[in-house]
Amino acid sequence: MELLSNPQAWIAFATLTALELVLGIDNIIFISILVDKLPAQQREFARRIGLFMAMFMRIGLLLVLSVIVGLVAPLFTVFDQAISGRDLILIVGGMFLIWKSTGEIHHSLEGEEDTHSSAGRATLLHVILQIMLVDLVFSLDSIITAVGMVDEVAIMIAAVIVSVGLMMVFATAIGQFVSKHPSIKMLALTFLVVVGVVLVAEGFGHHIPKGYIYFAMAFSVMVELLNIRFRKRAKQAIHLHAARIPGE
Repeated sequence: MELLSNPQAWIAFATLTALELVLGIDNIIFISILVDKLPAQQREFARRIGLFMAMFMRIGLLLVLSVIVGLVAPLFTVFDQAISGRDLILIVGGMFLIWKSTGEIHHSLEGEEDTHSSAGRATLLHVILQIMLVDLVFSLDSIITAVGMVDEVAIMIAAVIVSVGLMMVFATAIGQFVSKHPSIKMLALTFLVVVGVVLVAEGFGHHIPKGYIYFAMAFSVMVELLNIRFRKRAKQAIHLHAARIPGE
């Protein structure tokens, strides 16, 4: 009850919820691209399972904060750089993102036949296992950020639940939009490659502010949305002109 009547707690909750949403964008994009390889009737189920797992994984990490603290202890050294458990997870997760996104770009450029054959090989279990791996990486990154901002675990858990709920509301629309527009999908894949590189760099002790990456991605998407709108209007103008010619 003290938290509910504390304005600072509500400010912290709103700030953390917004931050969780921003940090969850790359997770939503990755899940959308993965589930697009499944049959249409399985996509919504896989998308919701993926987001539910992300929520429970983050709440579980919050409830065992001591484990997160222990993950920052050095395990071994590579080229005079101490590598902790957290660093190892970020490096492996980043390399997986780079490998998976690069493979998806390759399949997209190979042509329609190769893309369909790739989709045919995807299974629900295979997709969910990949989502779990990336959920772990993104959840760890998100929770470490949350721990640095808020002291109350209850506020963190509430922010995670609300942010994942909002993700579920918009995830289907985002997934369908990315799937419908190949240029947006390509932008999303290149964005995930960059995120993977950033995760690997952070694992080796080189911090790169994600704000720069999110801004560049948002700017690229805005430009591409303008291009999509321009192409749509140009196509409508051509159809309108063609419809007028017989009457003239």
